[in-house]
Parts: sequence; structure tokens; C-alpha cells
Amino acid sequence: MKRRDHLLRYIALGFIFVAVSLVYIARLITIQIASQDYYTETVVTKTYTRTEPIQAQRGEIYDRNGKVLVENKYTYDLYLDGGSFPKSNEDKNNILLKLTQKAKAMDEFDGFNEPRAREAFVYKDGKWSLDNAFMGTVYGKRLSKLMVGLNFTPDDKEKGGWTQTDIGEVRDALLLRYGLVDADGNDLYSEEERDFLFPLRLDMELKNFSAVEPYTLITDVSVAFISAITEGGHRGYNINVSAERVYTYPGYLSHVLGRVGQIQAENAQYYTDLGYSLNAIVGTSGAEKSFEAYLHGTDGTLAIVEDKYGNIVETYVLKEPVAGQDVYLTIDIDLQMVAETALKNNIQTIVDQAIADEGEFDGEDANAGALTALNSKTGEVLVLANYPSYNLATFNEDYSMLREDPASPLFNRSLEGIYEPGSTFKIGMAAAALQEGIITPYTEILDEGEYQYYADSNFTPACWIYSARYGYRTHGWINVSKAIEVSCNCFFYDVGRQLTITRMNKYCKAFGLGEATGIELSEKTGVLAGPTEREAKGETWYDGDTIQAAIGQSDNLFTPLQISNYISTVLSEGDRMKAHILYQVRDYHGNITYEFEPQIVDSIELSSKNALVVKNAMRSVITEGSAVRIFVNYPLAIGGKTGTAQVSSTSSDNAIFTAFAPFDDPEIVATCIIEKGASGTDAGYSVRDLFTSYFNVDYPLNGVTEDTTTGEDGANE
Repeated sequence: MKRRDHLLRYIALGFIFVAVSLVYIARLITIQIASQDYYTETVVTKTYTRTEPIQAQRGEIYDRNGKVLVENKYTYDLYLDGGSFPKSNEDKNNILLKLTQKAKAMDEFDGFNEPRAREAFVYKDGKWSLDNAFMGTVYGKRLSKLMVGLNFTPDDKEKGGWTQTDIGEVRDALLLRYGLVDADGNDLYSEEERDFLFPLRLDMELKNFSAVEPYTLITDVSVAFISAITEGGHRGYNINVSAERVYTYPGYLSHVLGRVGQIQAENAQYYTDLGYSLNAIVGTSGAEKSFEAYLHGTDGTLAIVEDKYGNIVETYVLKEPVAGQDVYLTIDIDLQMVAETALKNNIQTIVDQAIADEGEFDGEDANAGALTALNSKTGEVLVLANYPSYNLATFNEDYSMLREDPASPLFNRSLEGIYEPGSTFKIGMAAAALQEGIITPYTEILDEGEYQYYADSNFTPACWIYSARYGYRTHGWINVSKAIEVSCNCFFYDVGRQLTITRMNKYCKAFGLGEATGIELSEKTGVLAGPTEREAKGETWYDGDTIQAAIGQSDNLFTPLQISNYISTVLSEGDRMKAHILYQVRDYHGNITYEFEPQIVDSIELSSKNALVVKNAMRSVITEGSAVRIFVNYPLAIGGKTGTAQVSSTSSDNAIFTAFAPFDDPEIVATCIIEKGASGTDAGYSVRDLFTSYFNVDYPLNGVTEDTTTGEDGANE
């Protein structure tokens, strides 16, 4: 009986279990299959999608032979993410304090992005004021708008001035805006925390921090730091991988390569119009700036899907970033290093010789210079050397010292230094006079020591040789070749008078003097002396100015690269090539997307016969004239011209030397200018070393001969 009762119970329980299971199965089938569309349409999880930029890899920079000059080192940067950043002031301030305190504790604070807004408010004599320089920037203009939004009115509405407004009240209003004080003005944070948070919060607002405009807080953080803050569960920040520029030849080519940095306030509108983020890294000088369009690349877009609680549900790439292209320069880095070393040693040689001679203004004060070289056939710039220079790798640490250095190491003398050309100008005068038929190769002009044509006006400029130092000698009757060799001033005074300033400048402009060379970097165009230049200053041009201009004086001022380009034009029989430093551009896969083609930018008729006369005369300068002592037994046939230019009665003259090689088929033209180098001849040491290296000549570098043969430029022009 008992067994039957138990059996009935088991059967009953089994029926109940099966019935319940069937009910659940039926319900699941109804929900998941029969009513799927209904539930799909009615049960929606709300999500929000925002986007962030994916920084494109910046292109790298190479020399003409493929040697890397600037490459990327990848670092991790901590940036604030506007999409997930807290909404309340308290939460905002707390996360900023926690992140920075953690960075300080882990020695990660060196890369803190110092807020530009810290410069806005100045406390002096017990009151707050606004910094005028800051208010003139784009951020200052945004601060003005913000102040107006806080119901403060400029005192001078037309100029937007805030001279009388109580800036202390403005600052108090901003402190309240950022939750750093309560409604009664009581501090909610310590003084140290408030002084840290206030400029940071203001900077974030002035830089338009938002979901689409992240704010970089700390750069170059470690993986350990990233792990530490991730474990802390903080929100509102993210980590970005960015590239730091690394210079593989530190200390060389610094002025040419240039620097990168955050967008400067004065350029903010330009870059934002191009679609750049204000936190973007851009070229600020040199090749980095000039070739920004190639190097920068195109940022991508990352989509981030979050639920209503701010949890990230999904991420996906909306737009892939496109890496920047690699730029190849025409520079030969090996030759550049030789040139920079040669220039430095050349200056030291001049100083040492002057000190040994115990003279006055013989070059003992020489301290700076430039050396340029280009391919005369194509216009490719091979060398742009400056002394003194600086190291891009330590620029930030050295900046204060560099800025205060009286020798101005930050100044790019090769492209922006303008100098009187001295007697190197006579090459162009000879070519113009020959081509215009003013003289022939056989025409002789009498050098009487002093030029007598304007004697009635008491204007008798002298030749350099007509001085007490040289016993008031003269060159006598002299033709153009000999006049170039010994650099006779009186010969070129007369040539310049007959040519007239109009014809002189027609040739000089075509030769590229006073004109842009065409190089893609920032350069000065110099000054070509003449009536136009004088009239622009409200002054008069006289006949006497013409003959002074003919020997490279008067208002003539040119860059070292211009002089190299001008000599190349004469050697090319009047065809002036565009100087350029951009050799090639290659995409991420190595495909050439741009390659420079040599361009003739100006041309003037100069017969091969007349060009050869000048060329042969420049050869005589090296073999018999002023430069002979520098090139004693030099195994390569070259041509050149020396020059000196007085800059002050209380310092040595500037030294100029320009030359080409090889003589039979000119390939390279180099120009060296040494400030206060005294003798143009002595500027030839660095050019000689440059040619020795370029042509692999068997001749000692930096050698100094004991020959003291005096030509035109033994401090004698």
C-alpha cells in the first residue's frame, strides 16, 4: 500500500515538472521566435556615439642619399576626453587633481602641458591686471568674449580695452565658474590646489575643450603610469600615442630642419581652417614648417559608443588615418657636416692668426658666418651651414641661453643674413660690361690710384691699393681679366659709370641679386642698390652712388645663397636656375609622389665668349691673385673671387669668398661669408675643405700654409 502511494506521488511530481517545463518552453518560444519583432522594436538600449581623432603618423625627413635626418619616436600622452569627462565642477576638479597627483608621485610630471592661460592674469602692487601681450593673442580674444559673457563690459568698446575694469572681480567670477570658491567667495580647495586648477580650467575653456576637441594634459607618460591610473578606475581621460621627433645628426643642419610644436596662437585660425585640432603638432620653422602639408598626413576618426552611464559599449574606426609623407632634401648630410666643421675651424683659424699678428681689426673679433653650396646645373642646394648653431635635441633646455647669446646662434645666416658682397660683385659687372659692349677683353682702363672722373665735384674714390699700407701704388693700365684678378676698384668705377645704374641692375636682377632664390625655406631677398631703393626711403640717388655700387658697396646687401646662385648664373651664360631644397616626396609605401625638375626662372643673354672671359679671370684669382696662398698646390682646378666689406670703423671687415669647381665643367658653387673675418682670402679655407670632401681630393683638411703672399684681399680692399 505504501509503495503504491509513493509511486503515485512520483508520477504526480513528474507530471507537474513536465507541465511547468512545457509552460516555460512555450513562453520562451513566444518571446524569442513568435514575438521577436515586437520585443526588438520596443525594448531599446539607449546608446550615444561620439568621435575622436586618430592622429596620423608624421612623415620623416631624409637627405638626398636616403639617410634619415628626422625620425619618429612614439610616446604615450595623457589627454582629457571631453565626451566622458565629468559634468560637475567638483568631479572635474577632483579628477584633475587625482591625475596630476598620481603623475607627481610617479615622477611623470615633466611632460605637464603648462597652461598658456597662466599668463593672462598678472598680480602686481596688490591688484590683478590683464597681460597685454596675452590679450593680443587668439586666446586673449576668447577671454574677452568670455568676460563679456560673464556680464563684464570693456571700458573702451571700440578697442575692446579692459584698462579700468576691476580684473579682480573678473577673476573671482571665473573662480566661481570653475567651482573653486563657493557663492560667498570662500575657497573650496587649498591655495596650492586653487592656483593649480584655475589656469588649467581656464586654459581648457580657451582651447575649446569638448567632446570633439581633446586637451593634452601630460605628454610622454610611462606604461606603468597608464596601468596605475587605469586600475584607479578614473574616467574622463584617454591615452594617445604620439610621435616625438628624433634628430639622428644632433647639432647639424638645425636651422634647415626646424622644429615642431603646438599651434601658436597667432596661427590658430589658419590651422583650424585647415581642419587641424588646436592640440595638433605642426612644423614651426625650417623644413618642418615649409613641408607641413606633406609631413602632417590626415587624421582618422574613431567612433566610441557609450550607454547612458558612460560605459563604452563599442569602438570602431570611422575613418582610417593616412600617414604623412616622407620628405627628401637635396642636402648631402655628410657634406653638410664637413661644411659646418670647416666653417667653425675657419673662424678659429682667422682669430688665431689675428691674435698671433697682434694687429688691430685683423679678424680677432670674427665670431660668426655662413657657408652655402649648390649644384650650378640644377639649383639643388647641397649645403646650408651656419655658425654658431644649436642642437635641436636640446633646444628647449638651451633656449634661454641661445636667446641671450650675443652671437645669435638661432639666426639662419645662410638664408636670412644679408651682407655687402664686396668685390664678388665685380664678376657680374664684368659680365654685363662685356655683353653690353662697354669693354672688350682687351680694353684697358688707367688706374691712377684715385678715380678722377668726378674730381671737379671733389669726389675721387680710391682703389684699395692706393693707401699708405701699400705705398700708394696703382694698377696702371689694366684690362678686365687682370682687374678681376687683382680686384682693381678704379677699373670697375669706370665700368659702372659707363654701364649706368639702369643697365647694371638689369643684369643684376637677372643674375638673381636682390631677388628670391626660389628655395622653399624662409629667406631674405636682400637689397639691390639703385634709385628705386633710395626713392622708397625718400632719398636721392647720385652718380657717385652708381660707381660705389659697381664695386659691391652702396646699398647692396645679399644672402650667401644669393651670391652662390648669382655666380652659377654667370657660369651658365645667363640662365638662372631656381634654387631648391626639396628633392623628393614619398608616400608611406615608398612611392615617389613629387620630384623636383630643374627650372630656369630668369634668363639674360650672355655669350659663351664673354662668360669664358670672366671664368678664366676667376681661375687667375686662384692661381695668381688674392686667393693663391689658400690654394697652394691644390690638385683640383677651380675658379673664385674674394671680397671684403667694411661694416664698422670699430671692428674687422666682413670676409667673403665664392668659388666654383671643377673649372672645366662647373658643378658646384660655394660661398662663405665670415662676419668680421677681415680678409676675403681667409674665408677660402672652408670652401677649400668643402671642395676637398665633395670631390674626394687628396689634400689635407683645415691645413694652413705659411705662404703670406698678399693679393687683393690680404686685408687690402
